[in-house]
Amino acid sequence: MSAGRREWLGLAVLALPTVLLSLDMSVLHLAVPHLAADLRPSATQLLWIIDIYGFMIAGFLVTMGTLGDRIGRRKLLMIGGGAFGLASVAAAFSTSPEMLIAARAVLGIAGATLMPSTLALISTMFHHPKQRGTALAVWMSCFMGGMVAGPVAGGFLLEHFRWGSVFLMGVPVMVLLFATAPKLLPEYRDADAGRLDLASVALSLAAILPVIYALKEIAKNGLSLTEILVLAAGLAIGAVFVRRQRRLEHPLLDLRLFRVRAFSAAVAITLVGAVTMGGVFMLVSQYLQMVAGLSAAGAGLLLVPQALAVVAGSMIAPRLARRIRPEFVLGFGMLVAAGGILLFTLAGASGGVAFVVLGMSIASFGMGPQGVLCTEMVVGSVPPRRAGAASAMSETSAEFGIAMGIAVFGSVATAVYRDRIAVPSPVPAAAAAQATDSMAGAMEAAATLPGATGEQLLATARDAFSSGLHTVAGIGAAIVVVFAVAGMVALRRAPAAAKTAEPVPVAS
Repeated sequence: MSAGRREWLGLAVLALPTVLLSLDMSVLHLAVPHLAADLRPSATQLLWIIDIYGFMIAGFLVTMGTLGDRIGRRKLLMIGGGAFGLASVAAAFSTSPEMLIAARAVLGIAGATLMPSTLALISTMFHHPKQRGTALAVWMSCFMGGMVAGPVAGGFLLEHFRWGSVFLMGVPVMVLLFATAPKLLPEYRDADAGRLDLASVALSLAAILPVIYALKEIAKNGLSLTEILVLAAGLAIGAVFVRRQRRLEHPLLDLRLFRVRAFSAAVAITLVGAVTMGGVFMLVSQYLQMVAGLSAAGAGLLLVPQALAVVAGSMIAPRLARRIRPEFVLGFGMLVAAGGILLFTLAGASGGVAFVVLGMSIASFGMGPQGVLCTEMVVGSVPPRRAGAASAMSETSAEFGIAMGIAVFGSVATAVYRDRIAVPSPVPAAAAAQATDSMAGAMEAAATLPGATGEQLLATARDAFSSGLHTVAGIGAAIVVVFAVAGMVALRRAPAAAKTAEPVPVAS
Protein backbone atom coordinates (compact mmCIF):
# COMPACT_ATOMS: atom_id res chain seq x y z
CA MET A 1 0.00 0.00 0.00
CA SER A 2 2.90 2.39 0.66
CA ALA A 3 4.60 4.22 -2.19
CA GLY A 4 8.33 3.84 -2.65
CA ARG A 5 11.20 5.80 -4.12
CA ARG A 6 10.12 5.25 -7.73
CA GLU A 7 6.62 6.54 -7.05
CA TRP A 8 7.88 9.76 -5.45
CA LEU A 9 10.30 10.32 -8.31
CA GLY A 10 7.40 9.64 -10.67
CA LEU A 11 5.42 12.33 -8.88
CA ALA A 12 8.14 14.81 -9.84
CA VAL A 13 7.63 13.75 -13.47
CA LEU A 14 3.87 14.21 -13.16
CA ALA A 15 4.50 17.72 -11.92
CA LEU A 16 6.02 18.65 -15.30
CA PRO A 17 2.70 18.76 -17.24
CA THR A 18 1.12 20.83 -14.48
CA VAL A 19 3.98 23.31 -14.79
CA LEU A 20 3.45 23.27 -18.54
CA LEU A 21 -0.22 24.23 -18.23
CA SER A 22 0.24 26.78 -15.48
CA LEU A 23 3.03 28.52 -17.37
CA ASP A 24 0.77 28.87 -20.39
CA MET A 25 -2.18 30.18 -18.39
CA SER A 26 -0.23 32.59 -16.22
CA VAL A 27 1.71 34.33 -18.97
CA LEU A 28 -1.17 34.91 -21.37
CA HIS A 29 -2.81 37.66 -19.32
CA LEU A 30 0.50 39.51 -19.10
CA ALA A 31 1.03 39.12 -22.85
CA VAL A 32 -2.44 40.41 -23.83
CA PRO A 33 -1.47 44.11 -24.12
CA HIS A 34 1.60 43.20 -26.20
CA LEU A 35 -0.08 40.81 -28.60
CA ALA A 36 -3.02 43.22 -28.92
CA ALA A 37 -0.65 45.98 -30.02
CA ASP A 38 1.09 43.65 -32.52
CA LEU A 39 -1.77 41.62 -34.01
CA ARG A 40 -4.47 44.27 -33.42
CA PRO A 41 -7.34 41.83 -32.80
CA SER A 42 -10.89 43.06 -32.43
CA ALA A 43 -12.51 42.93 -28.98
CA THR A 44 -14.26 39.68 -29.96
CA GLN A 45 -11.06 38.13 -31.31
CA LEU A 46 -9.19 39.10 -28.14
CA LEU A 47 -11.83 37.38 -26.01
CA TRP A 48 -11.53 34.25 -28.16
CA ILE A 49 -7.74 34.30 -27.90
CA ILE A 50 -8.19 34.17 -24.13
CA ASP A 51 -11.26 31.92 -24.00
CA ILE A 52 -10.69 29.28 -26.68
CA TYR A 53 -7.95 27.50 -24.72
CA GLY A 54 -10.19 26.89 -21.71
CA PHE A 55 -13.19 26.05 -23.91
CA MET A 56 -11.26 23.33 -25.78
CA ILE A 57 -9.89 21.89 -22.55
CA ALA A 58 -13.38 21.83 -21.03
CA GLY A 59 -14.83 20.27 -24.18
CA PHE A 60 -12.23 17.49 -24.52
CA LEU A 61 -11.36 16.62 -20.91
CA VAL A 62 -14.02 13.95 -20.49
CA THR A 63 -13.06 12.42 -23.84
CA MET A 64 -9.36 12.39 -22.99
CA GLY A 65 -9.93 11.03 -19.49
CA THR A 66 -11.82 8.02 -20.80
CA LEU A 67 -9.40 7.66 -23.72
CA GLY A 68 -6.51 7.43 -21.26
CA ASP A 69 -8.31 4.62 -19.43
CA ARG A 70 -8.57 2.80 -22.77
CA ILE A 71 -5.20 3.30 -24.49
CA GLY A 72 -3.02 3.89 -21.42
CA ARG A 73 -2.63 6.90 -19.18
CA ARG A 74 1.14 7.26 -19.62
CA LYS A 75 0.84 6.89 -23.40
CA LEU A 76 -1.82 9.60 -23.61
CA LEU A 77 0.24 11.86 -21.35
CA MET A 78 3.23 11.67 -23.69
CA ILE A 79 1.12 12.16 -26.82
CA GLY A 80 -0.49 15.22 -25.27
CA GLY A 81 2.83 16.62 -24.12
CA GLY A 82 4.28 16.39 -27.63
CA ALA A 83 1.24 18.02 -29.23
CA PHE A 84 1.29 20.76 -26.60
CA GLY A 85 4.93 21.56 -27.36
CA LEU A 86 4.33 21.79 -31.12
CA ALA A 87 1.23 23.97 -30.67
CA SER A 88 3.23 26.25 -28.36
CA VAL A 89 5.71 26.88 -31.16
CA ALA A 90 2.84 27.67 -33.55
CA ALA A 91 1.34 30.11 -31.04
CA ALA A 92 4.69 31.80 -30.50
CA PHE A 93 5.11 32.59 -34.19
CA SER A 94 1.49 33.52 -34.97
CA THR A 95 1.17 36.35 -37.48
CA SER A 96 -2.57 37.02 -37.23
CA PRO A 97 -5.35 36.81 -34.63
CA GLU A 98 -6.89 33.89 -36.52
CA MET A 99 -3.64 31.91 -36.43
CA LEU A 100 -3.22 32.54 -32.71
CA ILE A 101 -6.80 31.49 -32.00
CA ALA A 102 -6.26 28.26 -33.96
CA ALA A 103 -2.98 27.55 -32.13
CA ARG A 104 -4.64 28.21 -28.78
CA ALA A 105 -7.44 25.80 -29.74
CA VAL A 106 -4.89 23.04 -30.46
CA LEU A 107 -3.15 23.88 -27.17
CA GLY A 108 -6.46 23.37 -25.40
CA ILE A 109 -7.09 19.98 -27.02
CA ALA A 110 -3.55 18.85 -26.17
CA GLY A 111 -3.84 20.28 -22.66
CA ALA A 112 -6.98 18.20 -22.12
CA THR A 113 -4.81 15.07 -22.23
CA LEU A 114 -2.43 16.20 -19.49
CA MET A 115 -4.37 16.88 -16.31
CA PRO A 116 -6.62 13.79 -16.16
CA SER A 117 -3.65 11.58 -17.06
CA THR A 118 -1.53 12.97 -14.22
CA LEU A 119 -4.34 12.75 -11.66
CA ALA A 120 -5.27 9.21 -12.70
CA LEU A 121 -1.62 8.12 -12.51
CA ILE A 122 -1.38 9.58 -9.00
CA SER A 123 -4.30 7.39 -7.98
CA THR A 124 -2.50 4.41 -9.56
CA MET A 125 0.81 5.12 -7.83
CA PHE A 126 -0.41 6.21 -4.39
CA HIS A 127 -2.97 3.87 -2.81
CA HIS A 128 -2.61 4.92 0.81
CA PRO A 129 -5.00 7.86 1.52
CA LYS A 130 -2.42 9.77 3.58
CA GLN A 131 0.27 9.47 0.90
CA ARG A 132 -2.22 10.25 -1.85
CA GLY A 133 -3.28 13.42 -0.03
CA THR A 134 0.34 14.49 0.28
CA ALA A 135 0.99 13.67 -3.38
CA LEU A 136 -2.01 15.74 -4.47
CA ALA A 137 -0.82 18.66 -2.32
CA VAL A 138 2.60 18.47 -3.96
CA TRP A 139 0.96 18.22 -7.39
CA MET A 140 -1.16 21.31 -6.71
CA SER A 141 1.85 23.18 -5.29
CA CYS A 142 3.86 22.43 -8.41
CA PHE A 143 1.00 23.75 -10.51
CA MET A 144 1.08 26.97 -8.53
CA GLY A 145 4.86 26.97 -8.75
CA GLY A 146 4.40 27.33 -12.48
CA MET A 147 2.02 30.20 -11.79
CA VAL A 148 4.79 31.84 -9.75
CA ALA A 149 7.50 31.25 -12.33
CA GLY A 150 5.26 32.15 -15.25
CA PRO A 151 4.68 35.84 -14.46
CA VAL A 152 8.30 36.40 -13.41
CA ALA A 153 9.86 34.65 -16.41
CA GLY A 154 7.12 35.85 -18.74
CA GLY A 155 7.47 39.43 -17.55
CA PHE A 156 11.21 39.30 -18.20
CA LEU A 157 10.68 37.88 -21.69
CA LEU A 158 8.04 40.49 -22.52
CA GLU A 159 10.45 43.23 -21.48
CA HIS A 160 13.24 41.98 -23.77
CA PHE A 161 11.68 39.87 -26.54
CA ARG A 162 8.60 39.55 -28.73
CA TRP A 163 5.40 38.47 -26.98
CA GLY A 164 5.52 35.06 -28.69
CA SER A 165 8.53 34.11 -26.59
CA VAL A 166 6.29 33.45 -23.58
CA PHE A 167 4.73 30.45 -25.32
CA LEU A 168 8.14 28.86 -25.90
CA MET A 169 8.71 28.34 -22.16
CA GLY A 170 6.71 25.10 -22.33
CA VAL A 171 8.95 23.47 -24.93
CA PRO A 172 11.84 22.53 -22.57
CA VAL A 173 9.29 21.15 -20.11
CA MET A 174 7.91 18.87 -22.81
CA VAL A 175 11.42 17.63 -23.70
CA LEU A 176 12.12 16.78 -20.04
CA LEU A 177 8.79 14.94 -19.79
CA PHE A 178 9.68 12.76 -22.79
CA ALA A 179 13.09 11.92 -21.31
CA THR A 180 11.84 10.84 -17.87
CA ALA A 181 8.25 9.51 -18.18
CA PRO A 182 9.02 6.09 -19.75
CA LYS A 183 11.47 5.26 -16.96
CA LEU A 184 9.55 6.45 -13.89
CA LEU A 185 5.83 6.26 -14.66
CA PRO A 186 3.82 3.03 -14.70
CA GLU A 187 1.34 2.34 -17.48
CA TYR A 188 -2.26 1.57 -16.66
CA ARG A 189 -5.34 0.98 -18.78
CA ASP A 190 -8.72 -0.55 -18.16
CA ALA A 191 -8.97 -3.70 -20.28
CA ASP A 192 -12.78 -3.73 -19.89
CA ALA A 193 -13.40 -0.07 -20.72
CA GLY A 194 -14.94 -0.76 -24.13
CA ARG A 195 -14.63 1.31 -27.30
CA LEU A 196 -14.67 5.09 -27.35
CA ASP A 197 -18.09 6.29 -28.51
CA LEU A 198 -17.34 8.94 -31.15
CA ALA A 199 -20.98 10.03 -31.30
CA SER A 200 -20.82 10.91 -27.60
CA VAL A 201 -17.63 12.90 -28.20
CA ALA A 202 -19.35 14.92 -30.92
CA LEU A 203 -22.45 15.45 -28.77
CA SER A 204 -20.40 16.64 -25.79
CA LEU A 205 -18.63 19.26 -27.88
CA ALA A 206 -21.87 20.31 -29.58
CA ALA A 207 -23.44 20.83 -26.15
CA ILE A 208 -20.62 22.59 -24.28
CA LEU A 209 -19.37 25.08 -26.86
CA PRO A 210 -22.75 26.67 -27.81
CA VAL A 211 -23.71 27.07 -24.15
CA ILE A 212 -20.44 28.82 -23.32
CA TYR A 213 -20.70 31.04 -26.38
CA ALA A 214 -24.31 32.00 -25.65
CA LEU A 215 -23.65 32.84 -22.01
CA LYS A 216 -20.65 34.97 -22.98
CA GLU A 217 -22.65 36.91 -25.55
CA ILE A 218 -25.67 37.36 -23.25
CA ALA A 219 -23.45 38.68 -20.45
CA LYS A 220 -21.77 41.12 -22.85
CA ASN A 221 -24.65 42.32 -25.02
CA GLY A 222 -27.80 41.28 -23.15
CA LEU A 223 -30.57 38.94 -24.23
CA SER A 224 -31.30 38.60 -27.92
CA LEU A 225 -33.08 36.01 -30.03
CA THR A 226 -29.84 34.67 -31.52
CA GLU A 227 -28.17 34.00 -28.16
CA ILE A 228 -31.34 32.44 -26.75
CA LEU A 229 -31.58 30.07 -29.71
CA VAL A 230 -27.89 29.12 -29.44
CA LEU A 231 -28.25 28.49 -25.70
CA ALA A 232 -31.39 26.41 -26.22
CA ALA A 233 -29.66 24.37 -28.94
CA GLY A 234 -26.71 23.64 -26.66
CA LEU A 235 -28.97 22.58 -23.79
CA ALA A 236 -31.06 20.40 -26.11
CA ILE A 237 -27.96 18.64 -27.43
CA GLY A 238 -26.82 18.24 -23.83
CA ALA A 239 -30.09 16.46 -23.03
CA VAL A 240 -29.53 14.11 -25.98
CA PHE A 241 -25.98 13.47 -24.74
CA VAL A 242 -27.22 12.58 -21.24
CA ARG A 243 -29.86 10.19 -22.63
CA ARG A 244 -27.24 8.46 -24.75
CA GLN A 245 -24.89 8.01 -21.78
CA ARG A 246 -27.65 6.33 -19.80
CA ARG A 247 -28.22 3.77 -22.57
CA LEU A 248 -24.61 2.91 -23.38
CA GLU A 249 -22.88 -0.05 -21.73
CA HIS A 250 -19.57 1.88 -21.79
CA PRO A 251 -20.55 5.57 -21.67
CA LEU A 252 -18.22 8.46 -22.31
CA LEU A 253 -19.51 10.12 -19.13
CA ASP A 254 -20.56 7.70 -16.39
CA LEU A 255 -23.45 9.56 -14.77
CA ARG A 256 -23.58 7.03 -11.93
CA LEU A 257 -20.55 8.74 -10.41
CA PHE A 258 -22.75 11.69 -9.51
CA ARG A 259 -24.74 9.45 -7.16
CA VAL A 260 -21.72 9.57 -4.83
CA ARG A 261 -22.34 12.62 -2.65
CA ALA A 262 -18.65 13.38 -2.06
CA PHE A 263 -17.96 13.24 -5.79
CA SER A 264 -20.85 15.47 -6.90
CA ALA A 265 -20.32 18.03 -4.12
CA ALA A 266 -16.58 18.23 -4.80
CA VAL A 267 -17.15 18.76 -8.53
CA ALA A 268 -19.68 21.53 -7.85
CA ILE A 269 -17.40 23.33 -5.39
CA THR A 270 -14.47 23.06 -7.81
CA LEU A 271 -16.61 24.65 -10.52
CA VAL A 272 -17.61 27.59 -8.33
CA GLY A 273 -14.07 28.23 -7.14
CA ALA A 274 -12.75 28.17 -10.71
CA VAL A 275 -15.46 30.52 -11.99
CA THR A 276 -14.67 33.08 -9.31
CA MET A 277 -10.89 32.90 -9.34
CA GLY A 278 -10.64 32.61 -13.13
CA GLY A 279 -12.64 35.78 -13.74
CA VAL A 280 -11.02 37.74 -10.92
CA PHE A 281 -7.46 36.74 -11.88
CA MET A 282 -7.95 38.06 -15.41
CA LEU A 283 -9.28 41.41 -14.17
CA VAL A 284 -6.54 41.76 -11.55
CA SER A 285 -3.83 41.20 -14.17
CA GLN A 286 -5.38 43.85 -16.39
CA TYR A 287 -5.87 46.24 -13.45
CA LEU A 288 -2.19 46.10 -12.51
CA GLN A 289 -1.07 46.95 -16.04
CA MET A 290 -3.83 49.14 -17.45
CA VAL A 291 -5.01 51.01 -14.34
CA ALA A 292 -1.99 50.96 -12.05
CA GLY A 293 0.34 51.44 -15.03
CA LEU A 294 2.81 48.69 -14.10
CA SER A 295 5.04 46.97 -16.63
CA ALA A 296 4.50 43.31 -17.47
CA ALA A 297 7.46 42.36 -15.28
CA GLY A 298 6.22 44.51 -12.39
CA ALA A 299 2.73 43.02 -12.61
CA GLY A 300 4.22 39.52 -12.72
CA LEU A 301 6.21 40.12 -9.55
CA LEU A 302 3.13 41.37 -7.70
CA LEU A 303 1.27 38.19 -8.64
CA VAL A 304 3.91 36.01 -6.97
CA PRO A 305 2.49 36.37 -3.40
CA GLN A 306 -0.91 35.00 -4.39
CA ALA A 307 0.67 31.94 -6.02
CA LEU A 308 2.80 31.32 -2.93
CA ALA A 309 -0.35 31.67 -0.82
CA VAL A 310 -2.03 28.87 -2.80
CA VAL A 311 1.02 26.66 -2.25
CA ALA A 312 0.84 27.34 1.50
CA GLY A 313 -2.90 26.62 1.64
CA SER A 314 -2.50 23.46 -0.43
CA MET A 315 0.30 22.02 1.72
CA ILE A 316 -1.47 22.81 5.00
CA ALA A 317 -4.83 21.36 3.94
CA PRO A 318 -4.02 17.60 4.16
CA ARG A 319 -2.59 17.99 7.66
CA LEU A 320 -5.58 19.99 8.88
CA ALA A 321 -7.96 17.49 7.29
CA ARG A 322 -6.45 14.70 9.42
CA ARG A 323 -7.38 16.62 12.59
CA ILE A 324 -10.54 18.45 11.49
CA ARG A 325 -13.29 17.14 9.22
CA PRO A 326 -12.30 17.97 5.61
CA GLU A 327 -15.57 19.76 4.83
CA PHE A 328 -14.93 22.27 7.62
CA VAL A 329 -11.37 22.91 6.41
CA LEU A 330 -12.80 23.38 2.93
CA GLY A 331 -15.70 25.60 3.99
CA PHE A 332 -13.77 27.91 6.30
CA GLY A 333 -11.07 28.26 3.68
CA MET A 334 -13.66 29.44 1.16
CA LEU A 335 -15.01 31.98 3.67
CA VAL A 336 -11.48 33.34 4.09
CA ALA A 337 -11.24 33.54 0.29
CA ALA A 338 -14.47 35.52 0.11
CA GLY A 339 -13.02 38.06 2.55
CA GLY A 340 -9.96 38.45 0.34
CA ILE A 341 -12.07 38.96 -2.77
CA LEU A 342 -14.03 41.73 -1.03
CA LEU A 343 -10.80 43.70 -0.60
CA PHE A 344 -10.87 44.33 -4.35
CA THR A 345 -13.81 46.67 -3.81
CA LEU A 346 -11.37 49.05 -2.08
CA ALA A 347 -9.08 49.27 -5.13
CA GLY A 348 -9.75 52.49 -7.00
CA ALA A 349 -8.28 54.17 -10.04
CA SER A 350 -5.27 55.19 -7.93
CA GLY A 351 -3.64 53.75 -4.82
CA GLY A 352 -5.35 50.36 -5.03
CA VAL A 353 -2.40 48.07 -5.74
CA ALA A 354 -1.89 47.13 -2.08
CA PHE A 355 -5.55 46.10 -1.71
CA VAL A 356 -5.36 44.01 -4.89
CA VAL A 357 -2.16 42.17 -3.88
CA LEU A 358 -3.35 41.58 -0.30
CA GLY A 359 -6.82 40.52 -1.42
CA MET A 360 -5.50 38.11 -4.02
CA SER A 361 -3.09 36.55 -1.53
CA ILE A 362 -5.82 36.03 1.10
CA ALA A 363 -8.26 34.66 -1.49
CA SER A 364 -5.65 32.29 -2.91
CA PHE A 365 -4.68 31.00 0.53
CA GLY A 366 -8.33 30.31 1.31
CA MET A 367 -8.87 28.53 -2.01
CA GLY A 368 -5.76 26.35 -1.58
CA PRO A 369 -7.53 23.68 0.51
CA GLN A 370 -10.37 23.56 -2.00
CA GLY A 371 -8.10 22.44 -4.84
CA VAL A 372 -6.45 19.64 -2.84
CA LEU A 373 -9.40 18.39 -0.80
CA CYS A 374 -11.92 18.41 -3.64
CA THR A 375 -9.50 16.53 -5.88
CA GLU A 376 -8.87 14.01 -3.09
CA MET A 377 -12.63 13.54 -2.66
CA VAL A 378 -13.10 12.94 -6.39
CA VAL A 379 -10.20 10.49 -6.77
CA GLY A 380 -10.88 8.72 -3.47
CA SER A 381 -14.60 8.20 -4.05
CA VAL A 382 -14.36 6.07 -7.22
CA PRO A 383 -12.76 2.71 -8.12
CA PRO A 384 -9.22 2.94 -9.59
CA ARG A 385 -10.36 1.73 -13.02
CA ARG A 386 -12.59 4.83 -13.27
CA ALA A 387 -9.96 7.24 -11.99
CA GLY A 388 -9.26 8.65 -15.45
CA ALA A 389 -12.90 9.48 -16.11
CA ALA A 390 -13.39 10.86 -12.58
CA SER A 391 -10.25 12.99 -12.81
CA ALA A 392 -11.43 14.28 -16.16
CA MET A 393 -14.76 15.34 -14.66
CA SER A 394 -12.99 17.15 -11.85
CA GLU A 395 -10.71 18.94 -14.29
CA THR A 396 -13.64 19.62 -16.63
CA SER A 397 -15.41 21.48 -13.85
CA ALA A 398 -12.22 23.45 -13.10
CA GLU A 399 -11.37 24.35 -16.69
CA PHE A 400 -14.98 24.96 -17.63
CA GLY A 401 -15.22 27.19 -14.56
CA ILE A 402 -12.10 29.17 -15.48
CA ALA A 403 -13.36 29.68 -19.01
CA MET A 404 -16.80 30.66 -17.76
CA GLY A 405 -15.31 33.00 -15.18
CA ILE A 406 -13.22 34.77 -17.80
CA ALA A 407 -16.12 34.96 -20.23
CA VAL A 408 -18.96 35.87 -17.88
CA PHE A 409 -17.13 38.00 -15.31
CA GLY A 410 -15.10 39.60 -18.09
CA SER A 411 -18.30 40.44 -19.92
CA VAL A 412 -19.93 41.78 -16.74
CA ALA A 413 -16.90 43.98 -16.11
CA THR A 414 -17.02 45.16 -19.73
CA ALA A 415 -20.72 46.00 -19.44
CA VAL A 416 -20.08 48.03 -16.28
CA TYR A 417 -17.11 49.72 -17.93
CA ARG A 418 -19.18 50.79 -20.93
CA ASP A 419 -21.96 52.03 -18.69
CA ARG A 420 -19.69 54.07 -16.41
CA ILE A 421 -17.17 55.60 -18.80
CA ALA A 422 -17.79 59.27 -19.53
CA VAL A 423 -15.80 60.28 -22.60
CA PRO A 424 -14.75 63.98 -22.50
CA SER A 425 -16.45 66.14 -25.13
CA PRO A 426 -13.25 67.15 -27.01
CA VAL A 427 -12.54 63.50 -27.92
CA PRO A 428 -13.30 62.75 -31.60
CA ALA A 429 -16.06 60.26 -32.36
CA ALA A 430 -13.74 57.52 -33.63
CA ALA A 431 -11.50 57.73 -30.57
CA ALA A 432 -14.56 57.86 -28.29
CA ALA A 433 -15.95 54.67 -29.81
CA GLN A 434 -12.58 52.96 -29.38
CA ALA A 435 -12.32 54.09 -25.76
CA THR A 436 -15.86 52.96 -24.97
CA ASP A 437 -15.18 49.46 -26.32
CA SER A 438 -12.51 48.48 -23.77
CA MET A 439 -9.82 49.74 -21.42
CA ALA A 440 -7.16 48.68 -23.93
CA GLY A 441 -8.99 50.72 -26.56
CA ALA A 442 -9.05 53.74 -24.24
CA MET A 443 -5.28 53.51 -23.79
CA GLU A 444 -4.73 53.38 -27.54
CA ALA A 445 -7.12 56.27 -28.13
CA ALA A 446 -5.53 58.41 -25.40
CA ALA A 447 -2.13 57.98 -27.02
CA THR A 448 -3.42 59.79 -30.14
CA LEU A 449 -4.91 62.76 -28.26
CA PRO A 450 -3.35 65.96 -26.90
CA GLY A 451 -1.90 65.66 -23.38
CA ALA A 452 -4.72 67.07 -21.23
CA THR A 453 -7.52 65.43 -23.24
CA GLY A 454 -5.73 62.09 -23.25
CA GLU A 455 -5.23 62.22 -19.49
CA GLN A 456 -8.91 63.01 -18.93
CA LEU A 457 -9.91 60.07 -21.09
CA LEU A 458 -7.56 57.73 -19.22
CA ALA A 459 -8.83 58.96 -15.85
CA THR A 460 -12.47 58.22 -16.64
CA ALA A 461 -11.53 54.88 -18.24
CA ARG A 462 -9.61 53.83 -15.11
CA ASP A 463 -12.56 54.79 -12.90
CA ALA A 464 -14.91 52.77 -15.12
CA PHE A 465 -12.61 49.73 -15.13
CA SER A 466 -12.29 49.90 -11.33
CA SER A 467 -16.09 49.95 -11.05
CA GLY A 468 -16.24 46.78 -13.12
CA LEU A 469 -13.71 45.12 -10.81
CA HIS A 470 -15.76 46.15 -7.76
CA THR A 471 -18.93 44.65 -9.24
CA VAL A 472 -17.25 41.37 -10.11
CA ALA A 473 -15.64 41.18 -6.66
CA GLY A 474 -18.97 41.65 -4.90
CA ILE A 475 -20.69 39.00 -7.01
CA GLY A 476 -17.79 36.57 -6.68
CA ALA A 477 -17.56 36.92 -2.89
CA ALA A 478 -21.31 36.32 -2.48
CA ILE A 479 -21.17 33.16 -4.62
CA VAL A 480 -18.20 31.78 -2.68
CA VAL A 481 -19.95 32.34 0.68
CA VAL A 482 -23.12 30.57 -0.47
CA PHE A 483 -21.23 27.53 -1.74
CA ALA A 484 -18.94 27.41 1.30
CA VAL A 485 -21.98 26.87 3.53
CA ALA A 486 -23.70 24.54 1.06
CA GLY A 487 -20.52 22.48 0.69
CA MET A 488 -20.12 21.98 4.44
CA VAL A 489 -23.73 20.80 4.69
CA ALA A 490 -23.55 18.51 1.64
CA LEU A 491 -20.28 16.85 2.66
CA ARG A 492 -21.09 16.43 6.35
CA ARG A 493 -22.43 12.89 5.96
CA ALA A 494 -20.60 11.94 2.77
CA PRO A 495 -18.56 8.71 2.83
CA ALA A 496 -14.83 9.35 2.94
CA ALA A 497 -13.89 7.07 0.04
CA ALA A 498 -15.02 4.18 -2.09
CA LYS A 499 -14.09 0.64 -1.10
CA THR A 500 -12.15 -0.44 -4.15
CA ALA A 501 -9.62 -2.98 -5.28
CA GLU A 502 -6.12 -1.96 -6.17
CA PRO A 503 -5.37 -1.34 -9.87
CA VAL A 504 -3.13 -3.65 -11.80
CA PRO A 505 -0.84 -1.84 -14.26
CA VAL A 506 -1.01 -3.33 -17.75
CA ALA A 507 2.58 -2.49 -18.69
CA SER A 508 5.44 -0.69 -17.05
